[in-house]
Amino acid sequence: MRARILDGTATAKAIRCELRREVAMLEASHGVRPGLGVVLVGERADSASYVRTKTKVAAEVGIVVNDTKLSSDCSTEDVLRAVRALNEDDAIHGILVQLPLPEAIDEQRVLSSILVEKDVDGFSAENVGKLSLKGERPLARPCTPAGCIELLRRYDVPMTSKRAVVLGRSNIVGAPVAAMLTACDATVTLCHSRSVDLDKICRDADILVSAMGKPHFVQASWLKPGCAVVDVGINAVDDPKAKRGYRLVGDVHPDAHDVAAFITPVPGGVGPMTIAMLMDNVLNLTRHSLDLPPRGAFLLGGESGAGPSSPGKDDAGGEQKEGTPLAAERLLRSSSS
Repeated sequence: MRARILDGTATAKAIRCELRREVAMLEASHGVRPGLGVVLVGERADSASYVRTKTKVAAEVGIVVNDTKLSSDCSTEDVLRAVRALNEDDAIHGILVQLPLPEAIDEQRVLSSILVEKDVDGFSAENVGKLSLKGERPLARPCTPAGCIELLRRYDVPMTSKRAVVLGRSNIVGAPVAAMLTACDATVTLCHSRSVDLDKICRDADILVSAMGKPHFVQASWLKPGCAVVDVGINAVDDPKAKRGYRLVGDVHPDAHDVAAFITPVPGGVGPMTIAMLMDNVLNLTRHSLDLPPRGAFLLGGESGAGPSSPGKDDAGGEQKEGTPLAAERLLRSSSS
């Protein structure tokens, strides 16, 4: 039996629909529209493309975007001034500095200058620290890890008391997703380049998250039958038949579809979720600025909040749709009618 696809494209679309509705409700009840400040330095085509995509999605859900573009020969002080202006702008609730920055720019100094209340990427020391502390809640969560957890939630993949293995310990994906899985009451093993017997470790995993950046590294024989696989890897491999001469593949071998019960595709899995969760962070930072609690989808499992199928309350006191694919489809249909 083939694995069920954890469809990031469809799920991200459902989340954008929810966000559009909640942004409109927030503006109607409090007179505030969420604002995202974006700083783009230089003329890198890939960075400009990423910013255009984020701007398009923001407009779709009703978030106002303030773009600041600086030349590639600007100084660290120039970038700091741009961030400072956004820090002081009450209409801006989240700040994104598009990476990478030119080599001459002190990247860490720039990122550290963003107020934690506007840290839309969730990478500030305070947000990362709170992510790892029991009973604490960061103002924003790293977007790709949050997308991984949200996919599992919305497809009702159990996390409580399950064994989870994370391959890769980067600050961007591996470490934070391990912390989030722990908050969802999973028993987590975090593996890295010095870990040994990875195949044996993976065979114990009910949930496997791979963020290694190695094409088809994880073999089907490593997997526990019936497990859930979240493939964060996006790797370009040569393919003369492809239009661009290459195609994108994940860290996990395609044969995994015959072993796992759930699996994310590459592309179309975690990627679309990352931008959706960025917009989720903007909305939650806006709510924080108004002393409102975070939206229901922000809550983690276990003691932190509602489980994957538990409805929350919206600002009007009504029940929100539970996080299942069927509920998401109903929401999409109702919004288009």
